[in-house]
Order: sequence, then structure tokens, then C-alpha cells
Amino acid sequence: MSDIIQLLPDAVANQIAAGEVVQRPASAVKELVENAIDAGADKIQLILKDAGKALIQVIDNGCGMSLTDARMSFERHATSKIKKAEDLFAIRTMGFRGEAMASIAAIAQVELKTRRHEDELGTCILIEGSEVISQEACSANTGTSISVKNLFYNTPARRNFLKSNPVEMRHIIDEFQRVSLANPQIFFSLHHDGQEVYHLPASLLKQRIVHLFGNNYNQRLVPVEEDTSIIKLHGFVGKPEFARKTRGEQFFFVNNRFIKDAYLNHAVSTAYQELLPDECYPMYVLFIEIDPSKIDINVHPTKTEIKYQDEKSIYAIIRSAVKRSLGRYNITPSLDFDQENSIEHLITPKPFEEIVAPTIAFNPDFNPFAAEKKVNRELPPAFRSSGEYRNTPIPQNWDTLYEISKRDSPVQQTLHEEANIEVDEQEITKSSERQLFQIHNRFILSQIKSGFMLISQQAAHERVLYERFLQQLQSHSGVSQQSLFPQSVTLNSSDFELLKELLPDVRALGFDIREFGKNTVVVEGIPADLNNVGEEQLLEQLLEGFKNNLAILKLDKRDNLARSLARNAAIKSGTKMSLEEMNLLIDQLFACQMPNLALNGKPVISTFTLTELIERFEK
Repeated sequence: MSDIIQLLPDAVANQIAAGEVVQRPASAVKELVENAIDAGADKIQLILKDAGKALIQVIDNGCGMSLTDARMSFERHATSKIKKAEDLFAIRTMGFRGEAMASIAAIAQVELKTRRHEDELGTCILIEGSEVISQEACSANTGTSISVKNLFYNTPARRNFLKSNPVEMRHIIDEFQRVSLANPQIFFSLHHDGQEVYHLPASLLKQRIVHLFGNNYNQRLVPVEEDTSIIKLHGFVGKPEFARKTRGEQFFFVNNRFIKDAYLNHAVSTAYQELLPDECYPMYVLFIEIDPSKIDINVHPTKTEIKYQDEKSIYAIIRSAVKRSLGRYNITPSLDFDQENSIEHLITPKPFEEIVAPTIAFNPDFNPFAAEKKVNRELPPAFRSSGEYRNTPIPQNWDTLYEISKRDSPVQQTLHEEANIEVDEQEITKSSERQLFQIHNRFILSQIKSGFMLISQQAAHERVLYERFLQQLQSHSGVSQQSLFPQSVTLNSSDFELLKELLPDVRALGFDIREFGKNTVVVEGIPADLNNVGEEQLLEQLLEGFKNNLAILKLDKRDNLARSLARNAAIKSGTKMSLEEMNLLIDQLFACQMPNLALNGKPVISTFTLTELIERFEK
């Protein structure tokens, strides 16, 4: 029997490695931009076509490469970042594995142009599927320009797994934001299909955050800074009132490298304890500087996971630093007993000659008893003792004062006689015959033959709106209520790309939206059922809920959209409802396909039988 184990060709090995390193266009963007940073560039341009599927081009003004280095950069495990195994524990650069360029060249058509400062001519290399097509001298600017065309052109199965352009563009923007946040001293620009998405001049960290996420973030940031023998910590956290339902804007950087760490994230969340409602997440951009010998970043090819020697100490430092910053800037209540017991800070020192004694002005001729009576109070006959009061006429219609006590209480505050409602058969009586009762403005109570039922008003309305929106999405029958004054809404780049992806379905719900410049849309109409909600607030809540559902439930796009809009548009617990509104809600609820099930899987209706009540009181 012949031998069956053999070495794979380099081209096949590179394609296999590319599966780990380059999962989508955003992965290639990350690797190429990090290489530009390692080259010492202070100006980096990113140009994309078709969300990186057709073209990814990164242009930098870094140190450039010689002819030999340019050719060697496409070999596997060829790198300038490390030379021996010990260097893995002293890494300060972004890359070090030497796999990214070889992996990208194995699954794309790559053109590299590079020139060093001291060279007169540069080098141009063309590679397709790990095969060098040409290598020659050329005229080139100082630095490096690398173009990656037709990603996954020779692996169609991988290309078929790519999502739509807006989805892939959102992933690229996420990577671009992480790299640009970690390096605010570098100029970055991003162009997509000929349109400039980002133009980020070199600036301070706070200015970089504002440029990336919007001007409204200028008032949301709280600085954090801590210097210990273990780590150096600096950055910004968001104020509690601006917390969001998703984890979108949470960034940890260790030695300027973006990482994902649930343990450290828990440290920040604990610092916000009792400041945030449930399922709300604060925004933060935090940088940790630590001795490279005390961490291991060679855990995963994406280099977003790190192992620490002293995790517990780092956790405690981050938690205490964030908590102290929130208290220092009057976000959380704080007590200063020295200040409480002293009033010196309330006194403004003045020269003695500027101190003037207070004066009081009064009228010495004023006599309060000489004033004429302007109001003649009428007393009931039982209290009149003198003839003067007996001759006073009785006010007209005095008996109407007692009609208030004869009035009936509002219907929703009184339990009425039993109505003929059978929940088991879901046969609801006419609205005119139905008697309802609202409890604490949260539940609707109605009697049935066997006892009574309780309906959660918010869960019921969410179910009604969810099924209605889902039907409108399927039939494109949403009705729009035009706004008197169209509202312009500016979103961050990631949310704008998400809205562009959802735009056909959003319009099917009844929204009248059109694009209006960079990251801006104009809302000219909203669904007719939601005319009491602000356009900007409704749109932001819709996108926030969609991202939250996508991260937790992995729902279908239309189902997710209907669910998000229903939750944001439904009446909330604590809202007082009239009898007509409660009747309408119950009619709509029992017309649904699944009236007993809320969107979170819990029941909408709870029934209590008369037998249960009797047993409870006869024990």
C-alpha cells in the first residue's frame, strides 16, 4: 500500500489559512490598515467599491518597502515584526504572524506599489491566487498603495456566503472605527463608491470620538484616567442618561490594539450599578497600557483575545477608576463631610468698607384694621346668630354643591356586573355590553363566566402592532401619515448603512424616507398609527431595537423590523386608558392569530377562576 500523506501545495495551504485570517472584506481592511500603521504612516486612505467585494485599496505614506521586501511580504510566515519566539512577549506592533498578505493574495487579485524615501523608483507587483504575474520597477509615491480586487474570485463558495453590500459595509465601518479610535494622531479617510464617508484629521481622542459618532457626543463623555504600577488607564465613558439598548459603542484597547473581553466589560458595567436600568449598556472608549511581557496576544489569528497574568487586579482598577470618574463629575451622588460641615465656601470675602448694613422700608401710617372688607362670607343658617346674618340672602343654586357626591365613579375604576366573556372559546361580547376595569394603569381586568381575566395592556398592544406590521411588510400596504414639516435626521455611518439596507421594508411599513446627503435622511411621513411619536426618536429607536434583536434572537429581517417597531410604538405600562380604548384594544387582540402570546414568549392573558377565589377565602 502506497503512502497517503503528502504536503499540500502552497496555494492550497494559503487558501486554507485565508479562511481564518480573511473571513470577509472587513478582515482584509483590518489587516491592510494595521500594516500601514506599523509602517509609520501618518496619513492613510481607504477606498472601497461594492463594499470591498470589487476593490479594497489602502494608500499610506509610511516607510515603504524595497524590491526584496515587497516580494517577501507575500510569503507565508514572512514578517518584519518578530525574529525569535521571545519577541512574542514584547510585541508593540499590530501584526506579527506574517500570514495576512499571503492569505489575501491567495484569494484575490492584488496589486502592490511601494517606494522608500531614499529610492528614486518604486516596485509594482501583480499577484493572482498566490501566483506572481509580474514584478517590475515603476514610478510611485513614497509609501505603499495596495489594491485588492475581486475578493474570493477563485473560491466561489466563500463569495456566496458574503452578505449584501450594506451589511458588509457596516462590518468595514466597525473595523475602520476601531483602528481610527486607537490612532487619533493619524489622518484617516474612507471613500465608498466615489463618496466620502469619513474625513478624520489628526486630533485628540475626544475630537476623534466626536468626528466618528457625531457632535452630540461632545456632551456625553466623562474622562477616565488612572496610573498604577500594573496598568495605565485612560479614555472616556458615557453618561448614564445616554446609555443604549445595544453594546455598539464599547471599545477596549490594550496597547492600542482593539480587544473583546467580557470580563473587563463586566468591570465597567459594575461601576454603573444602580445608575442604569436593566438591559442598558454604557458607551466607553478605554485604553489600557500594560507591559507586553505580562500578556499573551497570540491566542487567535484575529488577535482580539488576550490572556493576562493578573486579571483580578486589572478588573478592580478599571471598576474603581470608572466609578470614581462618574462621582467626580457629579454623575453619582457623593458626600464630602469636610465640605458639609463647613460654610466657608459659601462666604465671599469683601473689604470692610464695602460692607453695607441692610435697610428696611415700611409705612408707619398703615393700619390693617382700617381696610374695608372686600369679601362678605356667607354662612349657613345654622351658624348665624345675629340679625345681621339672618337678613343675608341665601346664595342661588347652593344645593348643586352636593351633586358631586351623587355622581358615579368612572367606569374603569369600578367593578361592574359580570359580563358574558368566554376566554376559552375566545368569544368576546359586544363593546357596548363589556364592563372593564384598569388596575394601576398596567392591566385590564374583565369578568368572565368562570371568574375574571387580566390582560397586560403593553404586551397586548405589542402583539396587535407586531401582527399588523408583519402583514404590511408582506403585502407592502403600510399607510403613511405625511408630516407638516419634514424632519431631517442625521445618523452615524453604521446606522446609516443599516437604514439603507432596511429602506425598502421601512417604506413598506408606512415610512416616507429619502436620503439627503452624507449620513442624513429626511422623514416626510411615518406610519399612520404612530402619529404621536417624534420622527427622529422613532427612527433611532427602530434601528436600536433592530440591532438588539439581531444580536440576541437572530431573527429574520422583516420579523425583526416588525418586532422592533411594535415594541417602540406600543402603549407603555402606566398609561391611563379610557373605556373606548380598552374595548378597542381587546377587540384587536382577540382578532390576532396568537392573542395569548407576547413578543417575549410570556402570556398576555391570565385567567383566575371563581373556584380558585372561593378556595382562597374559605381556607
